[in-house]
Order: sequence, then structure tokens, then C-alpha cells
Amino acid sequence: MNSTPALLNRVLLTLLGVVLLAVGLLLVLLAAVPAVGPWWHAWASGAWDGISQAFNSTRFPGGQESWLWIVVALALLVLMGLMVAWIAQQGKGRANVLVAEYDPGDVPGDVRIGGGVAEQALRQALEGRPDLAGFSVTTYDVKGSPALKVRLMPRQGVAPHLLAAEVSGLLDALEAVVGKEIPVLIHIGSGARTRFSRAERVR
Repeated sequence: MNSTPALLNRVLLTLLGVVLLAVGLLLVLLAAVPAVGPWWHAWASGAWDGISQAFNSTRFPGGQESWLWIVVALALLVLMGLMVAWIAQQGKGRANVLVAEYDPGDVPGDVRIGGGVAEQALRQALEGRPDLAGFSVTTYDVKGSPALKVRLMPRQGVAPHLLAAEVSGLLDALEAVVGKEIPVLIHIGSGARTRFSRAERVR
């Protein structure tokens, strides 16, 4: 529900994994296959000679430094900027306001209900339930409109459809109090915590 660039994250993780896998495979081959050592030394020597020649041929007139260092520095600055922009995109989409309406009553003004109100209300209603190993309630901004995401971790033996129906009843009561229909995503998941937690319901 948030605006985290999931596809970009997967692509970057895949590229990083491929690079690390290639480096690890090269190290294993260097340690286990004797014929790889001479090839690596020849390749590394040729690559280093090519880099040295490129820097030597791009020196400033009358100077000893190459202007390629400026290109490298600019490339690193651009990379740092892209990394900062990528980090800033992580986890975006959270919302602090659940309802924002204009009230043209005797005293006109905006009426705002924070997302924490709904989150705390649902947490209080779900707290201590024996059929839940864990849960979370979060407010998101989806295409300019607030929405709730309720993540449930039921214990083993709990019927998911019955749990979803009970939570939907709680959400209906919340909408009646708030006075506005709220888009809600109910996510029912499983994990190690649900598998190893003690189930209160007999299977």
C-alpha cells in the first residue's frame, strides 16, 4: 500500500546478489583451480595497464593530474545523490490524518481525525485475543486518500474467514464512530510466530 519502489528494490538486490555471487565464485576458483591464478594475474595486469594509460593520456597540459579524476568525483557525487533519493523513497506512504472534512456548521472549520485514533482503537479491540499471535494497524495514503492496513497473524487452528469477519465488524463500528467509510486492507499472514505459538483452539 505504500509508495516504496518494490520493483527497483528487487532489481538492485538482484544485481547486488549477482555481483557478490560472481566475486565469491571467482575467489573459490582462485583457491581451488590452479589454472585460474595465471589467467587472473594476466587479466588484472592488462586491466591495470589500460587504466594507467587512460589516466596518463588525459593529464592537464603542463600538469601531472588527469581530468578523469574530476569525472570520477562527479560520478561518485551523482551516485551518492541517487542513493540518498533511493533511501528517501523507502517506507513512504504513511499518513497521519484519517479523516479531513470541512464542517460548514455554526462555527465553520476543518475537522481532522488522526490516524492514531483508529490505530489505537483497533489495537485496544484486538489486544489480548487468544486467536491472534500478533497484529499491526497502520494508516497509509493511497492516491491521496487515507486507508487502513490491518495485518493479522492468527494462531494455528483459527479459521481465517471467521477472523476476517470479526475484524470487519470492528471496522464497521469504527466507521460508524468516525462517520465516514474508510478503505481497509485486511492481510492475514503466517510465519514462525504462528507456527510455534501455543494455539488456544483445538484443531
